[in-house]
Amino acid sequence: MQKNVGMPGAGTLAVALVEDDLSFRGLVRAAIATAADLRLEAEAGDLRGGLALLAGPAADVLIVDLGLPDGSGVDMIRAARATWPHCEVIVATVFGDEGKVLSAIEAGAHGYLLKDALPDSLVDEIRSVHAGGSPVSPMIARQLLRRMQPASAPVRATPADADELLSGREVQVLERMALGYTMLETADFLGVAMSTVQTYVRRIYLKLGVNSKVEAIDAGYRRGLLQGR
Repeated sequence: MQKNVGMPGAGTLAVALVEDDLSFRGLVRAAIATAADLRLEAEAGDLRGGLALLAGPAADVLIVDLGLPDGSGVDMIRAARATWPHCEVIVATVFGDEGKVLSAIEAGAHGYLLKDALPDSLVDEIRSVHAGGSPVSPMIARQLLRRMQPASAPVRATPADADELLSGREVQVLERMALGYTMLETADFLGVAMSTVQTYVRRIYLKLGVNSKVEAIDAGYRRGLLQGR
């Protein structure tokens, strides 16, 4: 367990990292060091150390590896959600197994990124998940949608129903989510502020009755708001 002691900057987001891969930990440290609004509050290399971190100040965002040497990252997620209820959790792993993905999300993870597909915009992803987004790699999103599809029969909305459910701009945002774009990339594409996209995302979640990006995409396909699945 390692705590990074320093004077917390006003308005900075505290990030905790539970990861045994030293090279990946180095990449995360380097990315966070480039952002004035983020600080690496604490880090651990195994489940035991990660659980010990929960006795300290709550982080705003927790990055967890699923394949820890002494246990499952899913257990870390469950404990963090119980102890730090306002902390947002991002899972980073080399695993592509659907069962592990679903277990992590069911345990309370808000975003899921494969290490070998980690975007250069890690800092933006941390900001995004803290602002209410749910970054999920396109590969993982497709796996989850395929897994969820048999359990829920498609319910196609008529064009009129779709128009009443989401506004045209909200549908645009949902389409960009389904394509794997971040909120920052969507804001640039639409020519609006990221805070505006965050508002659209919150409205989409509320109208569709969902709590995550993956659930929103699945609902979009089932309700006929998205095409192509």
